[in-house]
Amino acid sequence: MKALAALLLVAAAPAPPAGAERAAILHVVTDMERAWNRGDFAGYMAGFANPGVVFVSGGRMQADWQGTLDHYVRDYGGAPERRGTLHFYDMKVDVLAPDAAMLVGHYHLERPEHPQEGINTRLFRKIDGRWVIAMNHVSSYEAHAPAP
Repeated sequence: MKALAALLLVAAAPAPPAGAERAAILHVVTDMERAWNRGDFAGYMAGFANPGVVFVSGGRMQADWQGTLDHYVRDYGGAPERRGTLHFYDMKVDVLAPDAAMLVGHYHLERPEHPQEGINTRLFRKIDGRWVIAMNHVSSYEAHAPAP
């Protein structure tokens, strides 16, 4: 009976305000940006659902969380010049449900060769009280060149 009463109290508790949820999601993205810029790809990937993230880029789907991490290490690892400096901006977050939100925002990856600009569309899910990216779609183009 006590367990049922506790469950009812939790279920009756008000959901956090949408503004607090938006702030929590933007904090995840800020942490990801910082991790990337210090060369911590595993830290960057902490923002994604593991193992189930769906990651779409360049017209292809990555294998899963590990496949995405492997891609980043292979294509951007090593010297800081290969990794570049990442910045997310103009992010719009829509809280869709207590456990779901969508973020659409721009990013810029500055590096000597092949700098990139693009847009991320991200489905966030709140899993075990933590916001993570469950689906990430990237549309990118080379910066400093005319957009397609």
